[in-house]
Amino acid sequence: MKTLTILSGKGGVGKTMLSSSLAVLFAKQTKVVACDCDVDASNLALALGIEESAFEWQEIETSEKAKLIEEKCNGCKKCLQSCVFSAISWNEEKNKPEFNRFLCEGCGACSLICPENAIEIERVKNGRIGSAKSMYGFTIVSGQLKMGEAGSGKIVDALKEKALAIAEKQRAELLICDSAAGISCPVIASIRGSDFVVAVTEPSPASFRDLKRALQIVNYFNIPYGIVINKWDINKELSEEIERFASDKFLGRISYDKKVIDAIVNLTPVVETECKAAKEIVKIKGRVKTQLYKP
Repeated sequence: MKTLTILSGKGGVGKTMLSSSLAVLFAKQTKVVACDCDVDASNLALALGIEESAFEWQEIETSEKAKLIEEKCNGCKKCLQSCVFSAISWNEEKNKPEFNRFLCEGCGACSLICPENAIEIERVKNGRIGSAKSMYGFTIVSGQLKMGEAGSGKIVDALKEKALAIAEKQRAELLICDSAAGISCPVIASIRGSDFVVAVTEPSPASFRDLKRALQIVNYFNIPYGIVINKWDINKELSEEIERFASDKFLGRISYDKKVIDAIVNLTPVVETECKAAKEIVKIKGRVKTQLYKP
């Protein structure tokens, strides 16, 4: 089974639009499982017209928090000095530490330094993952980080494990991952283990800059990739510069098309509509397939 990941350095450049379209196109020829790895703001299901109620959800524990055992604490304040996340404050009335669960990263430093073993590191339910069947014949796996919780990268790891298990059970030949934007932990977790990466950008200075930063991660893992320029015709001069930068890794252009907006508003993959952008994505899919299954 192959794993294809679609990423972008900057958000809002058309990554999920392309992910949903590629999933639909590949599913017409092979067994596909789609995975929405943007657990902070997942919307691949929306792009495919799937409602949240269609998912079978399960809560998961991929994060940890510090917890005080008050009767053991002797008020030495060593934990207060050890926390680099400012998650521990001091209650003068009780002469004991207080832990801010929203700032605590569960690193365990306070637990290690406590001479009385008065601090435990406990697992917390910080998110959920689930799966649903799309109307296009393939399963989508999605996850969500709970508000105020940490550990989105670890949720992506759990999400991909579930997606791979489903893909194996269904004997799927392709896993398509829609990564989060940027260069954070969820992005690293998304692209790790991929066979090919499609990097989406638009012709703006910010998007081009962030594309280069995201590709540094891809290159670190030595993963082959290709570049797609979305809305290329809004800045043709910069588009040409991006093409020169991409060189032989250039996969194609997608035109600015108001019908794409109509498709997104109506929760319909762009390739299921009759528009110029849809035809361009079909060509890009062919090039992606060639690179993905390159001997």
